[in-house]
Amino acid sequence: MAQSLAIPKATCHVRSISLPSRSHPLTLSIEDHLYRLRASESTSSSSASSICHNLGSLKGLYDCVDDLLQLPLTQQALSHEQHAKWAEEVLDGSLRLLDVFATAGDVLLHMKESIQELESSLRRRRGGESGVANEVGAFMISRKKVKKMVSKCIGNLKRMDKNCTSPLLDKDSNLVAVVSVLREVEAIGLSTMKSLFSFVSGTKAGSKHSSWSLVSRLMQPKRVSSETEEGADINEVERIDGILSTLNFQRQAKTSKLYKMC
Repeated sequence: MAQSLAIPKATCHVRSISLPSRSHPLTLSIEDHLYRLRASESTSSSSASSICHNLGSLKGLYDCVDDLLQLPLTQQALSHEQHAKWAEEVLDGSLRLLDVFATAGDVLLHMKESIQELESSLRRRRGGESGVANEVGAFMISRKKVKKMVSKCIGNLKRMDKNCTSPLLDKDSNLVAVVSVLREVEAIGLSTMKSLFSFVSGTKAGSKHSSWSLVSRLMQPKRVSSETEEGADINEVERIDGILSTLNFQRQAKTSKLYKMC
């Protein structure tokens, strides 16, 4: 076989692969998708557009992996009875990711429905100011549920990530190559989903912003404008949470003031 496929900067200690050659379109596509996803990981951007772009790249990567699994040498490497352990590992990794994707779909659907209900209420202003306040309160409760779900998912992802760090000891170079690439794909998939869940929860991994600190900043327009110009990293979901928390805070303050006047 011609030159080997070297997956650069592998998260899971990827070795060289002899299927197919580096010049093969499939090889180039896998390398390109992995490179772009890793490059995105190294940036601080967590906007909706960057998340969507990464999910698109991840889909393209899995399309290439599907083609890789159809190659005769790949199937041969995984079909030997003595390689059953590695084949099961690859299958388990795929099933774990399927569960993660399904959970992500449920979270996004729940979030979409909550946003649509809030938008509808704000447009109609049904029930006046108190009606809107109730809808905002309901949305905030829904957001808490989403954040709880996401927090659990992120914890599970961290544990799953450890599964692609165990050493690969086998004399079959084709098997090592296939399993290494699939491990790398699983690792990048887990990382991409972590970014998605962090975005949906309204926080960035490692972020020190609290909901109340964001409320304080949003209630000071000049400060917000200044931080935005300096490139303050607040994603769209975090900003929505902050704005609604501000509205809720102002409503409570107004209600408290009216009670004192009575």
